[in-house]
Amino acid sequence: MKSSLILTALYLLPWLVSAETLLFVDDHEILYRPSTKRTLHQPVRHEANPLIVGPSIKHQIAYCSVHRDEATGRYQMWYQMTGAGCVVCYAESKDGITWTKPELDILTFKGIPDRNVVLTSSDHYDASVVVDAPGGADPARRYKMAYWSIPEPEGVPVDPKEPRGRNGGMYVAFSPDGIHWTKHEGPVLLGTYGRITDPPFSGDTTQLGLLNSVSDVIDATYDPVRKKYVVIAKGWIDGPDGRTFWKRSVVRTESDDFIHWSPARQIITPDEHDGVNPGAYPGTRQGVQLHSAPAFAYQGVWLGLIQLADFETHGQQPIELALSRDHGFTWTRPFRDSMFLSVGKPDAFDTARIWSNATPVVLEDEIRFYFGGAENPWGFGKREKEWGSKLKMPKTGIGLATLPLDRFAGLKPLERIGQITLKPRSLKGVKSITVNTSAVKAAVRVELLDAQGYRIPGFAKTDATPITGDHLRHAVSWKEANLSKLPDGEVVIRIHLDRAEVFALTLNSDPS
Repeated sequence: MKSSLILTALYLLPWLVSAETLLFVDDHEILYRPSTKRTLHQPVRHEANPLIVGPSIKHQIAYCSVHRDEATGRYQMWYQMTGAGCVVCYAESKDGITWTKPELDILTFKGIPDRNVVLTSSDHYDASVVVDAPGGADPARRYKMAYWSIPEPEGVPVDPKEPRGRNGGMYVAFSPDGIHWTKHEGPVLLGTYGRITDPPFSGDTTQLGLLNSVSDVIDATYDPVRKKYVVIAKGWIDGPDGRTFWKRSVVRTESDDFIHWSPARQIITPDEHDGVNPGAYPGTRQGVQLHSAPAFAYQGVWLGLIQLADFETHGQQPIELALSRDHGFTWTRPFRDSMFLSVGKPDAFDTARIWSNATPVVLEDEIRFYFGGAENPWGFGKREKEWGSKLKMPKTGIGLATLPLDRFAGLKPLERIGQITLKPRSLKGVKSITVNTSAVKAAVRVELLDAQGYRIPGFAKTDATPITGDHLRHAVSWKEANLSKLPDGEVVIRIHLDRAEVFALTLNSDPS
């Protein structure tokens, strides 16, 4: 079954089959690149935002997941909504822009008039869904949801100081259609929650949950290479004084079957570059924190959308792009000075906080990023009284931002010219090469060298056909030669830039 699994919404589309795309979001494929600079590109918000809102302003919307069926084009969305509790709601769309809330009448929840509620639980957060590719071994479990819940304690006197139960953590549910869900019994992974204290001693039975586990922001995805389900979640780190629950961080856990999960491990933590006074303590409302980083595998790299929560100055939560080349275990943060998705304009539904997710939708010419947005900032100090009162209820909703295909970051000359020399590789079986480039009033030329750096006759810069204009897939060619005439052995691809910007290069092979 797992060989047929693919990350939600990232099915192997026809234009990606038998192709290897090298994203220039980092230097992983690059040997060196003299006189060039890398620029982050941001997705553009859709003019119809917000695409979904609650039945009234008191019904707050945050986390969401989206799936597009490649065969039918139908979109499905699951989103968290609060209002007298917290529930998961369901919506559908033919185009991903105009959404309907079907009158399902499966579940009702006091205080929520909408009839599209599909799942509820105690102290619930998240609506993270992974969808197996068609033809999996268990159609009844094709749709998989991970979420946070803390069930009420049973048969235990309620402590007024700590009324929560001890089984808080990550729960899962399964569905054949994304609408009718069956909960799996019990938490599949105990979570991290409690109060600021010194770390308990080993064997202490009074603590809630586990130390160093998942917390109440959970995003599920699938690793198509290692064939494992992966959850990237909010975690916590201890403070400078060693006490618990100082700042929010990012943790990772994985599973073969979506039920048995590995112990969570820390993967991204706030550091000395996060915030004005990064050493401030005590915690939970101090400094810049990482409220999680929903991540997904794409074109050989893992892309993480860090929810950068500022509890120090303005209370905003934009999205920072992070990168991993080892399946989400080790991360770099190369774009800390420029947010991938900034907060919205003043008075917009997303003017203060953004909730990213692990389910972008990849289309032929663009990538769609759906997100939850909130008008109110994180509350701390006196500002907590400003929002959530009868005088001022914040706007929230689900928005959409789109990015031209594979244009996460581009390389362009520092001045007029520059070049990118890729690491040596074999082009055996490669029938054509295309480049994703913006070369308006500019030019790109692709040259081939041998593994020692010598030019290959017929494939030199002077032989290359200039590439101009703005293209997602511009064919690379030479005046006389073609790839079938290449000698055996590894070659070096060199991309010459004349005022142009290049985002990616794709090697197209014979499907056989």
